[in-house]
Amino acid sequence: MTHPEQPAPRRFPRRVYSVGTEPDARFSLANERTFLAWIRTALALIAAGVALEAFVLPIAPGFRLGASLLLILLGVLAPLQAWFGWMKAEQSLRLGRPLPAPNLAGPIGGGVVVAGLLLAIGLLLQ
Repeated sequence: MTHPEQPAPRRFPRRVYSVGTEPDARFSLANERTFLAWIRTALALIAAGVALEAFVLPIAPGFRLGASLLLILLGVLAPLQAWFGWMKAEQSLRLGRPLPAPNLAGPIGGGVVVAGLLLAIGLLLQ
């Protein structure tokens, strides 16, 4: 006995799953791991920013606060990179297109460098 074909289940986000064809599961799972890596990065950046203000460290207060706020801001941006990067990569996989570059990776990396410089200067001035 044959079963009639059932319609594909609705998946979120529709704008990703409504285009192209289903890619090899290994690629989708790798894309998901990248998403999770960005989430871990966000948690680490936020934790570092909070730790800078929570612990008494020999860093000039203004520089410490600046680095702390910058790290927290970068930690808020990282999940945006995670979500939009995952969506664009998944769409590219489904459409057989080249994978897109991560748009916020450069600004996040640059922000971490700036935070490190603020901390280094804050250490020297203390």
